[in-house]
Amino acid sequence: MERLLFRFNILFICLIAFQAGCSVQNRTMKTNKGITILGLGDSITEGGPDFYSYLYPLDSLLSEAGRPHVFIGPRSSVQNGHILHHAGFSGKTAEFLAKQIDSIYSTFPADIVLLHAGHNHFQEENPVPGIVRAQKTIIETIRKKNHNAQVLVAGVITSGKLPKYAYIPDLNMAIKAMVGSFSDPRITFVDQQKNWNWADDTIEDKVHPNRKGALVIAGQWFDSLKDFLNKK
Repeated sequence: MERLLFRFNILFICLIAFQAGCSVQNRTMKTNKGITILGLGDSITEGGPDFYSYLYPLDSLLSEAGRPHVFIGPRSSVQNGHILHHAGFSGKTAEFLAKQIDSIYSTFPADIVLLHAGHNHFQEENPVPGIVRAQKTIIETIRKKNHNAQVLVAGVITSGKLPKYAYIPDLNMAIKAMVGSFSDPRITFVDQQKNWNWADDTIEDKVHPNRKGALVIAGQWFDSLKDFLNKK
Protein backbone atom coordinates (compact mmCIF):
# COMPACT_ATOMS: atom_id res chain seq x y z
CA MET A 1 0.00 0.00 0.00
CA GLU A 2 2.82 2.41 0.89
CA ARG A 3 4.55 1.67 -2.42
CA LEU A 4 1.30 2.31 -4.30
CA LEU A 5 0.80 5.59 -2.43
CA PHE A 6 4.38 6.60 -3.24
CA ARG A 7 3.81 5.95 -6.95
CA PHE A 8 0.58 7.94 -6.85
CA ASN A 9 2.36 10.91 -5.26
CA ILE A 10 5.09 10.76 -7.90
CA LEU A 11 2.48 10.71 -10.67
CA PHE A 12 0.64 13.63 -9.07
CA ILE A 13 3.81 15.71 -8.82
CA CYS A 14 4.69 14.96 -12.45
CA LEU A 15 1.20 15.98 -13.54
CA ILE A 16 1.47 19.31 -11.70
CA ALA A 17 4.89 19.94 -13.22
CA PHE A 18 3.57 19.13 -16.69
CA GLN A 19 0.64 21.50 -16.30
CA ALA A 20 2.92 24.25 -15.04
CA GLY A 21 5.17 23.71 -18.01
CA CYS A 22 2.22 23.97 -20.39
CA SER A 23 1.10 27.17 -18.68
CA VAL A 24 4.54 28.72 -19.13
CA GLN A 25 4.61 27.58 -22.74
CA ASN A 26 1.19 29.13 -23.41
CA ARG A 27 2.27 32.43 -21.89
CA THR A 28 5.42 32.35 -23.99
CA MET A 29 3.46 31.67 -27.17
CA LYS A 30 1.17 34.61 -26.44
CA THR A 31 4.11 36.88 -25.72
CA ASN A 32 5.92 35.85 -28.89
CA LYS A 33 3.03 37.12 -30.99
CA GLY A 34 4.01 40.66 -30.07
CA ILE A 35 2.02 43.65 -28.94
CA THR A 36 -1.70 43.05 -28.40
CA ILE A 37 -4.15 45.55 -29.90
CA LEU A 38 -7.86 45.95 -29.15
CA GLY A 39 -9.93 47.86 -31.70
CA LEU A 40 -12.89 49.24 -29.75
CA GLY A 41 -15.87 50.94 -31.33
CA ASP A 42 -18.85 50.51 -33.62
CA SER A 43 -19.22 49.56 -37.29
CA ILE A 44 -16.30 51.80 -38.27
CA THR A 45 -14.15 49.32 -36.37
CA GLU A 46 -16.05 46.15 -37.20
CA GLY A 47 -16.46 46.77 -40.92
CA GLY A 48 -19.24 45.27 -43.01
CA PRO A 49 -20.07 43.51 -46.26
CA ASP A 50 -20.20 46.78 -48.23
CA PHE A 51 -17.50 48.85 -46.52
CA TYR A 52 -14.05 48.53 -44.98
CA SER A 53 -12.60 48.35 -41.48
CA TYR A 54 -9.41 50.26 -40.72
CA LEU A 55 -8.08 47.15 -38.94
CA TYR A 56 -6.94 45.47 -42.15
CA PRO A 57 -4.79 48.26 -43.59
CA LEU A 58 -3.42 48.92 -40.10
CA ASP A 59 -2.48 45.26 -39.83
CA SER A 60 -0.63 45.58 -43.14
CA LEU A 61 1.17 48.78 -42.09
CA LEU A 62 2.36 47.19 -38.86
CA SER A 63 3.52 44.05 -40.64
CA GLU A 64 5.37 46.03 -43.31
CA ALA A 65 7.10 47.99 -40.53
CA GLY A 66 8.23 44.75 -38.93
CA ARG A 67 6.18 45.25 -35.77
CA PRO A 68 5.03 41.92 -34.24
CA HIS A 69 1.42 42.32 -33.14
CA VAL A 70 -1.87 40.53 -32.74
CA PHE A 71 -5.39 41.97 -32.79
CA ILE A 72 -7.54 40.58 -29.99
CA GLY A 73 -11.15 40.94 -28.90
CA PRO A 74 -14.46 39.12 -28.41
CA ARG A 75 -15.56 39.48 -32.04
CA SER A 76 -14.06 38.88 -35.45
CA SER A 77 -14.42 40.09 -39.03
CA VAL A 78 -13.32 38.56 -42.31
CA GLN A 79 -11.98 40.46 -45.31
CA ASN A 80 -10.61 38.64 -48.33
CA GLY A 81 -10.34 35.51 -46.22
CA HIS A 82 -8.31 37.30 -43.53
CA ILE A 83 -9.74 37.09 -40.01
CA LEU A 84 -9.04 39.79 -37.42
CA HIS A 85 -10.40 40.01 -33.88
CA HIS A 86 -11.74 43.19 -32.29
CA ALA A 87 -14.40 44.76 -30.07
CA GLY A 88 -16.35 46.53 -32.78
CA PHE A 89 -20.14 46.48 -32.32
CA SER A 90 -22.10 47.75 -35.30
CA GLY A 91 -24.94 50.09 -34.44
CA LYS A 92 -23.84 50.53 -30.82
CA THR A 93 -22.97 53.72 -28.98
CA ALA A 94 -20.11 54.83 -26.74
CA GLU A 95 -22.49 54.43 -23.82
CA PHE A 96 -22.97 50.78 -24.74
CA LEU A 97 -19.20 50.26 -24.84
CA ALA A 98 -18.81 51.91 -21.44
CA LYS A 99 -21.16 49.30 -19.95
CA GLN A 100 -19.25 46.45 -21.60
CA ILE A 101 -15.64 47.57 -21.17
CA ASP A 102 -15.04 46.00 -17.75
CA SER A 103 -15.94 42.56 -19.10
CA ILE A 104 -14.20 43.09 -22.43
CA TYR A 105 -10.91 44.35 -21.06
CA SER A 106 -10.84 41.80 -18.24
CA THR A 107 -10.89 39.09 -20.88
CA PHE A 108 -8.77 40.90 -23.48
CA PRO A 109 -6.25 43.09 -21.58
CA ALA A 110 -4.55 44.55 -24.64
CA ASP A 111 -1.34 46.55 -24.59
CA ILE A 112 -2.94 49.08 -26.94
CA VAL A 113 -6.60 50.13 -27.20
CA LEU A 114 -7.86 52.03 -30.25
CA LEU A 115 -11.10 53.76 -29.27
CA HIS A 116 -13.25 55.17 -32.05
CA ALA A 117 -16.80 55.74 -30.81
CA GLY A 118 -19.29 58.55 -31.27
CA HIS A 119 -21.69 57.64 -34.04
CA ASN A 120 -25.18 56.13 -33.74
CA HIS A 121 -26.76 59.18 -32.12
CA PHE A 122 -28.84 62.02 -33.57
CA GLN A 123 -28.13 65.73 -33.45
CA GLU A 124 -31.49 66.25 -31.70
CA GLU A 125 -30.33 64.14 -28.75
CA ASN A 126 -27.61 66.64 -27.81
CA PRO A 127 -25.39 63.57 -27.36
CA VAL A 128 -21.95 65.14 -26.86
CA PRO A 129 -21.87 65.25 -23.02
CA GLY A 130 -23.05 61.64 -22.74
CA ILE A 131 -20.56 60.35 -25.30
CA VAL A 132 -17.68 62.12 -23.59
CA ARG A 133 -18.70 60.75 -20.17
CA ALA A 134 -18.87 57.27 -21.64
CA GLN A 135 -15.44 57.56 -23.23
CA LYS A 136 -13.98 58.82 -19.95
CA THR A 137 -15.48 55.82 -18.17
CA ILE A 138 -13.92 53.51 -20.75
CA ILE A 139 -10.49 55.06 -20.29
CA GLU A 140 -10.68 55.04 -16.49
CA THR A 141 -11.77 51.39 -16.46
CA ILE A 142 -8.85 50.37 -18.66
CA ARG A 143 -6.37 52.38 -16.55
CA LYS A 144 -7.56 50.70 -13.34
CA LYS A 145 -6.99 47.27 -14.86
CA ASN A 146 -3.73 48.09 -16.62
CA HIS A 147 -2.08 51.39 -15.83
CA ASN A 148 0.50 50.77 -18.56
CA ALA A 149 -2.05 50.34 -21.34
CA GLN A 150 -1.74 52.77 -24.22
CA VAL A 151 -5.18 54.17 -25.09
CA LEU A 152 -5.51 56.03 -28.38
CA VAL A 153 -8.76 57.99 -28.57
CA ALA A 154 -10.00 59.14 -31.96
CA GLY A 155 -11.65 62.32 -32.95
CA VAL A 156 -14.34 60.39 -34.85
CA ILE A 157 -14.61 60.64 -38.62
CA THR A 158 -17.03 63.24 -39.90
CA SER A 159 -19.98 62.32 -42.05
CA GLY A 160 -22.07 63.79 -44.83
CA LYS A 161 -25.19 62.27 -43.33
CA LEU A 162 -26.75 65.48 -42.06
CA PRO A 163 -28.32 66.76 -39.92
CA LYS A 164 -27.97 63.45 -38.03
CA TYR A 165 -24.21 63.77 -37.51
CA ALA A 166 -23.95 67.54 -37.31
CA TYR A 167 -22.77 67.14 -33.70
CA ILE A 168 -19.49 65.42 -34.62
CA PRO A 169 -17.26 68.52 -34.92
CA ASP A 170 -18.33 69.67 -31.44
CA LEU A 171 -17.88 66.11 -30.15
CA ASN A 172 -14.32 65.95 -31.40
CA MET A 173 -13.36 69.17 -29.66
CA ALA A 174 -14.87 67.82 -26.43
CA ILE A 175 -13.07 64.48 -26.81
CA LYS A 176 -9.74 66.24 -27.31
CA ALA A 177 -10.28 68.32 -24.17
CA MET A 178 -11.29 65.24 -22.17
CA VAL A 179 -8.18 63.32 -23.26
CA GLY A 180 -6.01 66.31 -22.37
CA SER A 181 -7.49 66.42 -18.88
CA PHE A 182 -5.79 63.11 -18.05
CA SER A 183 -2.34 64.67 -18.56
CA ASP A 184 -1.06 61.16 -19.23
CA PRO A 185 1.18 60.34 -22.21
CA ARG A 186 -0.43 56.90 -22.33
CA ILE A 187 -3.79 58.50 -23.16
CA THR A 188 -3.49 60.05 -26.62
CA PHE A 189 -5.88 61.97 -28.85
CA VAL A 190 -5.69 60.99 -32.52
CA ASP A 191 -7.03 63.52 -34.99
CA GLN A 192 -8.86 61.35 -37.49
CA GLN A 193 -9.90 64.48 -39.42
CA LYS A 194 -6.38 64.81 -40.78
CA ASN A 195 -6.44 63.82 -44.47
CA TRP A 196 -10.08 62.74 -44.06
CA ASN A 197 -12.74 63.91 -46.54
CA TRP A 198 -16.05 62.13 -46.22
CA ALA A 199 -16.99 63.04 -49.81
CA ASP A 200 -14.05 60.96 -51.08
CA ASP A 201 -13.55 58.49 -48.23
CA THR A 202 -17.00 57.02 -47.57
CA ILE A 203 -19.39 54.76 -49.44
CA GLU A 204 -22.75 55.99 -50.73
CA ASP A 205 -24.22 56.25 -47.23
CA LYS A 206 -21.74 59.11 -46.49
CA VAL A 207 -20.80 57.45 -43.19
CA HIS A 208 -18.81 54.24 -43.56
CA PRO A 209 -15.28 54.15 -44.99
CA ASN A 210 -14.53 52.91 -48.47
CA ARG A 211 -11.17 51.27 -49.16
CA LYS A 212 -9.39 54.65 -49.37
CA GLY A 213 -11.08 55.91 -46.21
CA ALA A 214 -10.08 52.83 -44.23
CA LEU A 215 -6.47 53.41 -45.28
CA VAL A 216 -6.66 57.06 -44.18
CA ILE A 217 -7.92 56.03 -40.73
CA ALA A 218 -5.31 53.28 -40.42
CA GLY A 219 -2.57 55.74 -41.37
CA GLN A 220 -3.50 58.10 -38.54
CA TRP A 221 -3.51 55.26 -36.01
CA PHE A 222 -0.16 54.03 -37.30
CA ASP A 223 1.47 57.46 -37.14
CA SER A 224 0.26 57.91 -33.57
CA LEU A 225 1.54 54.47 -32.56
CA LYS A 226 5.10 55.02 -33.79
CA ASP A 227 6.47 56.61 -30.61
CA PHE A 228 4.93 53.89 -28.44
CA LEU A 229 6.15 51.08 -30.68
CA ASN A 230 9.67 52.48 -30.75
CA LYS A 231 9.83 52.08 -26.97
CA LYS A 232 8.91 48.40 -27.05
